[in-house]
Amino acid sequence: MAPGLRPRLPIAATHCLDISRPALAQLAAHGANAVQGLVTSQPFADASFDLVCALDIVEHVEDEDGALSELARVTSPGGTLLISTPLHPSRWNAFDDFVGHKRRYEPARLLSKLAQHGLSLQSSAAFGMQPRSSRLLDIGMWWLTHHRERALWWYNRAFMPIGLARQKKLHLAPGLIPTDAVDEILMVCRRDA
Repeated sequence: MAPGLRPRLPIAATHCLDISRPALAQLAAHGANAVQGLVTSQPFADASFDLVCALDIVEHVEDEDGALSELARVTSPGGTLLISTPLHPSRWNAFDDFVGHKRRYEPARLLSKLAQHGLSLQSSAAFGMQPRSSRLLDIGMWWLTHHRERALWWYNRAFMPIGLARQKKLHLAPGLIPTDAVDEILMVCRRDA
């Protein structure tokens, strides 16, 4: 779902849903079956996919229940949903506002929401690349708000490649990992039959 201009997973021969026409064109050019639509009203049949990925999606959607309901609906019974989202509303910052987040989740509330939609957590891992230094975040936000084009040029050509090269390997653990020091989480969920 909505991999945008920087997909985090291979996309050739996959089905992708996005609202962005430029993203759809790029996805199609890389071999995806790219469809325009909303996560809250997907144009796919029930139980269409054994694997559904929604990375950095639900925190951007006003109707979180609509999004989770649709994600569960298109996942086949026993299928897998990969979902990532930021945690801890107390850590809300200028970046959350800038990128259009509607919420951060407390882990218990997130697990409850998943269960309401017939999704059970299988494993999880720390995820994302937010800098640990709040000073770096402040500097980055200043550049994004005052010199957006130049900041995005540097982000796309220097900081993102460096961040990806230095990103720690994903370590999935059974169930919910300890989340106190985790800003964003990746969860592997199973759709209950």
